[in-house]
Amino acid sequence: MQIIRGTKHIPEPGPYPVMTIGNFDGVHLGHQIIFRRVAEIARENSGTGIVFTFEPHPLKIIAPDKVPPLLNTFRKKMELIEQCGIDQVICADFNQTFADQHPRDFAENTLVGRIGVKEIVVGYDYAFGRGREGTVTYLKKMGEEFHFKVHTIDPVEFNGQRVSSSFVRELIEEGEVVRAHDFLGRYYSIQGPVVHGYKTGRGIGFPTANIDTRKVQIPGTGVYAVYVISEKQVYSGVVNIGFNPTFNRDTLSVEVHIFDFKETIYGEEIEIAFIERIRREIQFESGEDLVAQIEKDIVTAKNILSRHSL
Repeated sequence: MQIIRGTKHIPEPGPYPVMTIGNFDGVHLGHQIIFRRVAEIARENSGTGIVFTFEPHPLKIIAPDKVPPLLNTFRKKMELIEQCGIDQVICADFNQTFADQHPRDFAENTLVGRIGVKEIVVGYDYAFGRGREGTVTYLKKMGEEFHFKVHTIDPVEFNGQRVSSSFVRELIEEGEVVRAHDFLGRYYSIQGPVVHGYKTGRGIGFPTANIDTRKVQIPGTGVYAVYVISEKQVYSGVVNIGFNPTFNRDTLSVEVHIFDFKETIYGEEIEIAFIERIRREIQFESGEDLVAQIEKDIVTAKNILSRHSL
């Protein structure tokens, strides 16, 4: 998949461009249906399936105080989009000038003038351009004027609940990673470099890798059974997210104990896939009580992981 950073670097239009437009932070089931429809139409016309997205998140420019933690890093989002059969991602630099565009100017200058779009697939509630003035109805009007087709995808629901990035984020904040899996179509995962921590785990016999996760949505505090991906290898493990109240810590940390793992990986980027929450964070009376609980958590995690695979 080709990734193009910035609209100034869009190449000459490929054969029969078919595209969708949006932020697509969650790459949830609804987004995946849109991507696969784009890829399907492109294949039917020997064309190019394109995702037009933005960096940074639009709210960082429009309403910085409302920007949510991301559900995916940029690299993970690209990986997930590629898995849906997309040929090309155009990642626009989202700044105030871009945000202030009139939707007609965007349609005429970028969609038609630069990309030469033939068909566009969007969600039922899609809006674009200045103040989100470009509704689906407006986009269809532009399609009639500039000769491109517009397809809309109906809302996607699971068990009566509409699939959305905001709802997935709420589930993850509550630690409900099993339910989040249903709406994402995959296990929720976070990525980040391994950093130095307090080395508390090593001191009590369970060495952990501390992860810098400032860029992504962290699940609610507690202990989880997880898979860890490092250097394309998959390992089993258990992760604690919390403030380590037993040791009077006051900063949130993400510490993963990888089973049967002896390597030093400081500075390396790893990915943690959350399979199931085992329990909430607990303050123990002593380090010995904590060790006893960790031993139980490891047994529980291994039982859970024996029933699941990535």
